Amino acid sequence: MDTPTSKKLDIIIPAFRGHSQNFLMVLDGISEEDALKRIEGRTNHIIWMAGNFLDMRYALGSVLGIQEEFEFKDVFFQGKSLDESLTYPSLHQLKDAFHKISPLVYQKLLEASDEELDKAFPIGMNIDFFPETVLNFIGMCIGREDYLCGQIGLMRRILGYEGLKYEFDKDLKY
Repeated sequence: MDTPTSKKLDIIIPAFRGHSQNFLMVLDGISEEDALKRIEGRTNHIIWMAGNFLDMRYALGSVLGIQEEFEFKDVFFQGKSLDESLTYPSLHQLKDAFHKISPLVYQKLLEASDEELDKAFPIGMNIDFFPETVLNFIGMCIGREDYLCGQIGLMRRILGYEGLKYEFDKDLKY
């Protein structure tokens, strides 16, 4: 495993890499048609969930100084509600964006210093037990990614796909 500059990220690095693996595995085999299905008109569709996962990756990149902008930011930024009048990107397009941003974010996570992680990062939560720092924002993003992978996994099963198989790609280094 790669060793981060900051010991504060010892738990984040494996989580980030695990989420990368889970993201790709949970989308494996899902058809473009099924990726746009909603259950009884009450759920978000897989495209929305995958797009929000990527919005988290791009947010992580932004807080770490990466200038890349998510091509589909307009439909996913900050968990924007699903809007059936919008044209959403394909799973293929989202996977391409994933492979573009993820290695960049991973490298920045490895390079981040304690000083960078301790910087104030106001997000307006105003919760006394949650200091608004870069490190805590990273943790929040990691948690959101985990949640979204779980949601996609549930949708997989509802749509009749096999459950997630944990067949990790040892060559995926982010």
